[in-house]
Amino acid sequence: MRNPFAFIAEASSAQRRTLLAAGLGWMLDAFDVMLYSLVLAYIMRDLHMSKQSAGLLNTLTLLASGIGGVLFGFIADRIGRTRALMLSILTYSICSFASGLATSILVLACVRFLLGLGMGGEWNTGATLVAETWPTEQRARAVAVVQSSWAVGYALAAVVAGIMLSRTSWRYVFFVGVLPALVTLWIQNRVPESELWQRKQAGSIEAPENQLRFSELFGRGYRRKTLTLLVMNTFGMFAWWGLFTWIPPYLSLPIDQGGRGFGAMSTTGLLVFLNLVGMGPGYALFGWAADRIGRRPAFILYTVAAALFVPIYAAARQPYLLLILGAVVAFFGTGFFSGSGIIGSELFPTSVRARALGLTYNGARALSSIAPFTIGRLGQQYGLNSAFYVCAVAFLLSALTALLIPETRGSNLT
Repeated sequence: MRNPFAFIAEASSAQRRTLLAAGLGWMLDAFDVMLYSLVLAYIMRDLHMSKQSAGLLNTLTLLASGIGGVLFGFIADRIGRTRALMLSILTYSICSFASGLATSILVLACVRFLLGLGMGGEWNTGATLVAETWPTEQRARAVAVVQSSWAVGYALAAVVAGIMLSRTSWRYVFFVGVLPALVTLWIQNRVPESELWQRKQAGSIEAPENQLRFSELFGRGYRRKTLTLLVMNTFGMFAWWGLFTWIPPYLSLPIDQGGRGFGAMSTTGLLVFLNLVGMGPGYALFGWAADRIGRRPAFILYTVAAALFVPIYAAARQPYLLLILGAVVAFFGTGFFSGSGIIGSELFPTSVRARALGLTYNGARALSSIAPFTIGRLGQQYGLNSAFYVCAVAFLLSALTALLIPETRGSNLT
């Protein structure tokens, strides 16, 4: 069987550097964003913050990420893809550092909102840079590689948080979050700008995305595809953010507060296993499943399996069950994200593809931003394990919405 990553070795040096830049940006985005969840139990204790307030702060971050996706899209059109990518990385890195300086819930909320702007901007600019650099027949696989780097960033954050929390306070964990800013130095010197954007700026071509207005995504030709993909992604992201925002504190909170009472290093071990054995393979194997049984059946398989395993995970008590079931939930409950980019790329033509992906992904992230707050509030009243059942329902609703998506396997990009 042909190596599924052979296309990377066959690519040009410039294409590989853009892929690495976008992948590093997304990996370090995950690193900075997920640090909050990893130290959340300690923040709640020191700032006297309820689960409801803690969830609201992450809701603000996700809401800002939707805004950031649109904002940095305009910035990228003005100053270029690589410069916008560097600006987004600098934004979330500096704000991660500033999170460690927060002395109140209000200050922390403001900083996390600003971090969300950079978070949303990174995915938009990085994915656009890759999409405009890689050839059409390899675009979906290249974007999927970028998406899979999230699991590496999450695992790295878990390791850093576990080591540092056993030796110092949560504030120093956030201080480490400024290190991704160093990546911008490499991007500035080594990553080429998109030739398509450069030709557009020179006036030699009219970029395809400018031939149709943004509002036409809701016109007769695209309305059903746009809305269906948006709703499908919204339910899936609600389930993911509601679940994975709260799994770290769920593991580390005392049992009398609805948690599982694990120490910092035990929680770290569980989360690293969850990412490297669950999330990473889940991302990668979705593409294999999609090629063999179809895009829509693969997406439905993943989300239905996640809906079934989440309640079983919530009921688990023994550490070994939390380890195994956590990896299974992460495999299915995260791997489905690869399907969003693949399906979206094949649903829309080149003239609206980048815009449609940005709307259906970042728009869904903004709409699903209520998830951490909702699960936190329910967890405050009924316990986090009971609140996770809502995430299971959201996974199921995403699967049901996917039934309305046309099958795109074997279709040529136009």
